[in-house]
Amino acid sequence: MRLAATATLLGCLTIFSLLSMSPFAHAAEASLHSGDVKAIFADIKKPGAKAVLVNVWATWCEPCRDEMPSLLEFYRRHRAEGLRLVLLSVDDEANRDGVLAFLASQGVDFATWIKRGDDQALMRALDPEWSGNIPASFLFDGRGKAQQRSYGPVNEEALKEVWDRVIRSRKGR
Repeated sequence: MRLAATATLLGCLTIFSLLSMSPFAHAAEASLHSGDVKAIFADIKKPGAKAVLVNVWATWCEPCRDEMPSLLEFYRRHRAEGLRLVLLSVDDEANRDGVLAFLASQGVDFATWIKRGDDQALMRALDPEWSGNIPASFLFDGRGKAQQRSYGPVNEEALKEVWDRVIRSRKGR
C-alpha cells in the first residue's frame, strides 16, 4: 500500500514539475493601461524603437480579431530589429476583462492600451483624415513621425515594405 501511495505521489510530482517547466507556466501577461491621447502618444514617442506600429482594435470587431495573429507574428519577427507594437483597444472600460482575456488568448505579453477620453481627439491625433473605422494601423518611425496608415485589416506585404523603408532610412544616417 505504501509503495502504491509513494508511486502515485511521485507521479503527481513529476507531472507538476513538467507543467511548471512549460514555456507558458511563467509567461508574462499583458497589462492594460487606460490612456488618453497624451499618454498613448508618449508611448509611441518613447525612445528606443526604430519604428512603432500602432493598431487600433476592439473585441467586438471581427476583422480586428481576425488580423491579430498575423499582426503579432509580424511584430515578433521584427521586434529584435527595433519594432515596438502598441495595441490600442477602443472597447469601453467596462469590457476591460474581455480585452485582457482576448489578449491572453493571443499570447500578448506586453503592455497595451484601452482608450480613455474623446474619440475625435484620438482620431485627429493619429490621422485627421481617419474616419474612425477599425481596424486601423499606423506605422511611426522612431521619432514618432507617421510613415504609413492602413484602414481595414493589415496587409502584411505593405507593412513589410514600409518597415524595410524605415529601416533603410535609419541605416543611411
